[in-house]
Amino acid sequence: MDANDLKFTWNEITQGVTTTNSTSDDGNTSPTMVFSVIGDSDSFVPRPWPKTVFQTALIEAAKSGGETWILYNGKKHGLSKVVREAYKNYEDIEFKTRAAKNKISDPDRHVKLVNIAGKEVSQNTSEKTTEFKTTLGEGQEFLLDFEKFVSEQDVSFFSQQMDTKMPVPIAIIVCEGDIETIAHISKALQHKLPVIIMKGSGMAADLVVDYLENKNLLRKKASILLGIRFDDTTYQELKKHLKSIDKAKDLVEVFDLERDDPLMLSNIVGETVVSCWSIESTLQSYTNEGVKIPKHDKSSFHSDVSHTEVNENTNKGSSLAWKLLRRNFVSPEEKIIYQVLEGFKESKPYVLNPKYSTPTSLPLYFYFGYQLLQELELIEECGPVLLLEALKANRCDYVRVLLDRGVHLKMINLPELYEQAVSCQKCKFKRKDCLHMQWILKQIQEKQAKKLCHEYRSMMKKRIKHGNPQNAKYIVEELTELSVSVADAATGLCRKLLRYKEYSTDEFSDKEKSPTINVNLKDTTISDILLWAIFANRKELAEICWLRGDNHLLTGLVCSAILRKLSKKASNVKEQILSIDLEEHSKLFEERCISIMDSMYQEDSQHAIDLMDDEAVVWGIHSSPLTFAYENFMYDVVAHTCSQKYINIKWYNNLAPDLVPFLQSAIRKPKNFVTAPLTKYIFNYMVFLTVLGCLEARGRSHRGYYSRMKRYLYDFWNGVDLLSYALLIVALFVRHVHQSKPFTDARRIYALSLLVMYLRFLEVFLIHRKLGPTLIMIKEMLKDLLRFLFIAVFVVLGVGIYYHTNLWPDYEAMWDGGWQNWRIWTILYYPYWQLYAEINLDHLDGSNESNCTSVTSADSSKCPREDWTVQAIAAIYMLFSNFLLVNLVIAMFSYTFERVQENSEKLWRFERYTVINDYDWRIPSPINLVFLPYRLFRYLAKHDCCSPHCKQISILEQKKKEKRKREKNEAYQRSLQKITALRNHSKI
Repeated sequence: MDANDLKFTWNEITQGVTTTNSTSDDGNTSPTMVFSVIGDSDSFVPRPWPKTVFQTALIEAAKSGGETWILYNGKKHGLSKVVREAYKNYEDIEFKTRAAKNKISDPDRHVKLVNIAGKEVSQNTSEKTTEFKTTLGEGQEFLLDFEKFVSEQDVSFFSQQMDTKMPVPIAIIVCEGDIETIAHISKALQHKLPVIIMKGSGMAADLVVDYLENKNLLRKKASILLGIRFDDTTYQELKKHLKSIDKAKDLVEVFDLERDDPLMLSNIVGETVVSCWSIESTLQSYTNEGVKIPKHDKSSFHSDVSHTEVNENTNKGSSLAWKLLRRNFVSPEEKIIYQVLEGFKESKPYVLNPKYSTPTSLPLYFYFGYQLLQELELIEECGPVLLLEALKANRCDYVRVLLDRGVHLKMINLPELYEQAVSCQKCKFKRKDCLHMQWILKQIQEKQAKKLCHEYRSMMKKRIKHGNPQNAKYIVEELTELSVSVADAATGLCRKLLRYKEYSTDEFSDKEKSPTINVNLKDTTISDILLWAIFANRKELAEICWLRGDNHLLTGLVCSAILRKLSKKASNVKEQILSIDLEEHSKLFEERCISIMDSMYQEDSQHAIDLMDDEAVVWGIHSSPLTFAYENFMYDVVAHTCSQKYINIKWYNNLAPDLVPFLQSAIRKPKNFVTAPLTKYIFNYMVFLTVLGCLEARGRSHRGYYSRMKRYLYDFWNGVDLLSYALLIVALFVRHVHQSKPFTDARRIYALSLLVMYLRFLEVFLIHRKLGPTLIMIKEMLKDLLRFLFIAVFVVLGVGIYYHTNLWPDYEAMWDGGWQNWRIWTILYYPYWQLYAEINLDHLDGSNESNCTSVTSADSSKCPREDWTVQAIAAIYMLFSNFLLVNLVIAMFSYTFERVQENSEKLWRFERYTVINDYDWRIPSPINLVFLPYRLFRYLAKHDCCSPHCKQISILEQKKKEKRKREKNEAYQRSLQKITALRNHSKI
């Protein structure tokens, strides 16, 4: 084939699928991946094959390849139609309604369909696909020569600032096919081109796979799969091609359409291409001037590497990337290499599924970039750019390796990370609401969400708009300031979501006062990346960062709580899929924490128990694992053995954890006995009916006032407390202000208040192992009963109005007299008692005329009229209420009973911790009346009365004392956490 025709076709395609705008950034016009799909033939075997799997795999691999070309024959039927439909689906999903307007040369279209080596065919309007058609070339021979020509071209994987070019990666994909297809495969392998065969597509593809597996069945399989009659010449020619394929089978990979996941094709393509290039006989080494060196002469290659380097590392210069590069440098400066790698940022790599990604998965510039930095020993200096793109593309394998090599993400790159993974690319922040994470964060706190998702994008638009150096420098300085505010905004959203106050220490304030830190060079911490992974819902990356952090238990619980809150926010906006995914991610973190607690308890039970009270700071949240789990309703964590052991120590105040030895310790250790929460609990209920204790304190909670008040009101027993206090105050007010001679109203309210107090006394049984779950069941069933009454009140009211309207149609005195005589009580009376099978038919049929009159008077009510529809409605109502509503509430009670019974131990332990935590700070009545002034004095002395100098001395002494006491245990406990986490989750 004429080389000029091949070059003309290459230039024609390159110019046709590329615009000036798309090449101005990096100057690169060559594709970073080329797929040549072959196998068009007239099938004589009517065998269906999974075309949808092939279409999905092809497009997903093409999207992950960067700038990808798909070459195909462009015929009307057969394989060409399958490829065309796959690309049409890609257009519809990627560009939606803009697919028709989006030309093949559009810079946003990263996958190009090229019709080559086939006749132009007229397509139906419904099947119209955006593709590029060549003017030259027809037949398998031209396509084969063009594939070889493509493999000899160069592409700049990084940047045009240096001549760091590599061969264009190309892979031949085989589906179906005939004998000509087999001949094409054979000749392509002779040219050292990688081939991927779609097993399960039938015909020639399956014949090649079967021959490679078992050569003895060729004669039988050939006629069955191809469906043609063989003569000796044809059979020998087929056998010759298959033998040639067998000799080069190292360059052949198989994708099973029946078994393999479509996302795995990207891995197979990358492995095949790299394997092909890695074979020494196929390599092309270059001198600095780009002159080809024969494969037997390696003197020029060794001249590029000094003798010292060879002696220090025998593998220096042996990597695939180093050998394939056409270099015009020997030892480039770090600054130049950093500029080269900046070309990554223009690539916008496809986000991969980490389950199937390997080091050689597409796009291949990750593989070559890492090898280049390894050869130049610039991993730590220039690795942050590669790490940034690996995080954006979800390349978990490269993230692990780079973090292990000590690479840190620069703080200045953090805004770009949030903008790419958390921000909604097509939604305007203020003008339009969407159902993505950006909008969910906006509902939490709009100002902080704007910093995360919007300001970086608007800043980049300014950078593009202003091209002069002064403005560019100003934008960089502004971006440096933004990076700090983005990190603060992320932690602020975290605290706002969980309703915690920011915890600040003297060390933090000192850092804030020192503006001399160069933030541009400052590295992010692993916790910053972890928080980004949480907001972006990257499960694999979140686990990797969590394992490399500190305070694994508390950090894992905070992550779980954040994800659960985000799940609820997503559910509120009816984004159910995102909500379920976030909830599953939350459960993963909670399970990891419980796994750590299990392992630590087996390894060192005492320190595992002490760790539950070890306070630490995570993203400005100051808490201990047990306190945080309790505040965020993590029942499994609170009910864990480590937590319960610590609770028992707290409940008995380090005394014997049994009632009889505990009482005996009153003589041996009176101070511990008196201050024990159990002692205060018993004493409090002994005098419960005499003096009420009503002091509310914050305990060890570090949340805001609103959250603590909400949590206080959420507790059922606190609600009963407040009701009893309110009734007592009302009774006192009625007794002394609204006096009546027999004090009837006051007596009634006093009695009701006493009834509520007796109900409140039931809490004393909550710590009992048997009675505690029963009380929890009653409390949960009360919630079901209130839901039932909410529904029943509308039904009862509606039926009662119907009764009254038809029995007393002329009744007008609805609100006459006192409130006890209002007619609304008569309206509610009959339908309410009918719920309990009190029918009252003598009143509803109008036959009961005792103590009534036809004229309304003060002494007697008006007689009801007879109306048969009232009895009919009553019959339907009783059928509905007694058979449906009552049985519904019984079913609700049964479900609640089973649910509570199933988790009775867990729920009881959680409620028990509530009581113990309450009585850890509470002073029992009536002693609390004496200590109230003392507590008030201590509070004022702490906040107002002491001079700053005295407070500073007191705080420093207290910190030193605590530090001496706990520093050894804390260091050991955190080391134990890390070792246990790495053992349980081997992700490093």
